[in-house]
Amino acid sequence: MLPEPARSHVFTSAVPPATSPPPVSPAALSFDFQQVDEPGEGQRWSTWSSVIKGARGPHPRPSWVITSDAAMDTELGVLKTGKEADVFLIERAVPGSDDQVSLLAAKRYRDREHRTFHRDGGYLEGRTVRRSRDQRAMQARSRYGVQVLAGQWALAEFQALCQLWTLGVPVPYPVQVDGTEILMEFIGTGRVAAPRLAQVRAGRAELADLFAQIADAMRALAANGQAHGDLSAYNLLVDNGRVVLIDLPQVVDVVSNPNGMQYLQRDCRNVCTWFTSHGYSCDPEEMFGELVGLAFAQF
Repeated sequence: MLPEPARSHVFTSAVPPATSPPPVSPAALSFDFQQVDEPGEGQRWSTWSSVIKGARGPHPRPSWVITSDAAMDTELGVLKTGKEADVFLIERAVPGSDDQVSLLAAKRYRDREHRTFHRDGGYLEGRTVRRSRDQRAMQARSRYGVQVLAGQWALAEFQALCQLWTLGVPVPYPVQVDGTEILMEFIGTGRVAAPRLAQVRAGRAELADLFAQIADAMRALAANGQAHGDLSAYNLLVDNGRVVLIDLPQVVDVVSNPNGMQYLQRDCRNVCTWFTSHGYSCDPEEMFGELVGLAFAQF
């Protein structure tokens, strides 16, 4: 038998034969970038992304809040000094971006050795912390307790600002809290802070409007079961006719705090005394009675 002729085998592939890539022009390898200078004196990179969960302001956030990691904070000067904290003017901006610039007030509580919380005892009644050891140390004012106590104030003010801003009370928007520093909305025109009520000279009609705004803010606090706790003409700002409450670390619960009624009554007395002395008569006891009724209406 003759052998079968050899068979030829043809293999095909679905993969096309390799071809050389097209040449790359030098222009395609160029990158558009902008050099950013390292922070200089009085500057730092934005701390927005570094703060812990829950340490940023409530939603909806105002459009001026800058959240970019490329932003830089520049310290512009001191706005206010106090026994417990100092307030600085900060510009937060993305270098080279004119539409991402905002001014903030940075309230920095002083460290334990350099501050004096001289009235904290009464305000802290009714407040608790998670660890019982910390609570006992705070009550005993031990060295460790003083350290714990010092760390409470920035967080307490930030939380109060978040809650009140959400309720519609006229307070600065709280941007973030980081340790003992609170960044919040700057209240003022340009780089000039709004004056305190104590600095305002106004006629009767304007005084009536300012008093009505303050009374409404106090009603909103009372309806939430709270009092400012240290309200006076020195921690009320007047921004082009708009009243804004500031300095809120000591906000008290008028029900759970044994001193709550006393602080609420003092707030009423301080406000009405200032307005009466400037020509607008108002009754602190009448105001106090109304606010007490609002505070207990929730029960």
